[in-house]
Amino acid sequence: MKLDKIAEQQIRQAQLRGELDNLAGAGKPLCAQETGCGPEAVGFKIMAGAGAVPEEVKLRKEVEAQRAVLQQLVDPQERKAALAKLADIEMRLAIQEEARRNLNRNLS
Repeated sequence: MKLDKIAEQQIRQAQLRGELDNLAGAGKPLCAQETGCGPEAVGFKIMAGAGAVPEEVKLRKEVEAQRAVLQQLVDPQERKAALAKLADIEMRLAIQEEARRNLNRNLS
């Protein structure tokens, strides 16, 4: 049985048992537009709510932080080192994103 069919079956069973009644945010969108509304965004939101931050999210924050550092640097040697660090973080992020895409392809 495919994963989406299993999920649908479990949701229907939970609905019949009343487990989905009166949930916080009932009747509202699952996610805000700025964070995206795809299944990945919902998954990330659920993980964040449970206190688990995916490596991909951590790396995105590192990229933002390193870009901010880079903007402040004027010394060519320091900029070169900061650019190398940014490239490393971006490469690790790309690897994480590709792994997630491959996993999603394999699950469907």
